[in-house]
Amino acid sequence: MDFQEPFTDQELQMIDAIEASYTKKRLSRADHTREARLRTDRYLPSSLLASPSSSSFSLTPCQANLRMKYQPLSFGGQILYSKTSTEVQKAAVELLQFLEVKKKETGQVAIGFDIEWRPSFKRGVLPGKAAVMQICGDTSHCYVMHIIHSGIPPSLRSLLEDSSVLKVGIGIVNDATKIFNDYDVSVKGVNDLCYRANKKLGGSFKKWSLASLTEMLLCKELPKPNKIRLGNWEANVLTKAKLQYAATDAYASWHLYQVLESLPDLVEDAAD
Repeated sequence: MDFQEPFTDQELQMIDAIEASYTKKRLSRADHTREARLRTDRYLPSSLLASPSSSSFSLTPCQANLRMKYQPLSFGGQILYSKTSTEVQKAAVELLQFLEVKKKETGQVAIGFDIEWRPSFKRGVLPGKAAVMQICGDTSHCYVMHIIHSGIPPSLRSLLEDSSVLKVGIGIVNDATKIFNDYDVSVKGVNDLCYRANKKLGGSFKKWSLASLTEMLLCKELPKPNKIRLGNWEANVLTKAKLQYAATDAYASWHLYQVLESLPDLVEDAAD
């Protein structure tokens, strides 16, 4: 049986050291890249740059304070954790009811969507099945479902296969593929924030990560500690730290989608 134990503290420290070394080298080149990054503002609508009060956010601080350490983004609402098939079924029913109400109010609705699984960096050892699924549809509630234990019950399958519910995230097509391969469920209505951001922000194509897009649009840091990110997502019960990490990722995706939707489509504007 191909099974990899969770990373040891020593292995995680080695990974942290490698990433810290890379970050140090990247920061040493900041003076040479700062001017190029600041050019991003010429692709943004002047109204956003000149009048922060015209929107619920402002891009100006992110552009003007590139060296400033941003405050961490953290989901501050209620995290609803479900583990058994019955619990996940009930959580998905609640979500479907909530989304039906939102559809009547606003039309198509969007949810932040992400998954976690046990990684593998060893040749011949496959990554684990998708172990955790996190979904967020507003600022007050995020659902964290421990699907490695529950599987995907009927109500959750219905939600995932409903194309009228837009699932948004970074690399979400890959997540949808993994869910299909692991659980034989087709996730429909997916929208990758990376492509959405490139279309909205203009300029040359950039491969955004969730963290980099969070810094760009929200002036917040999205914490990605290896001890959590590469930890044991197949554990019997998720820790509070893992629940917070999972919920914050889904919330970041939902929030970023709202911000991007409030921006004009620069590609279409240029074509008009």
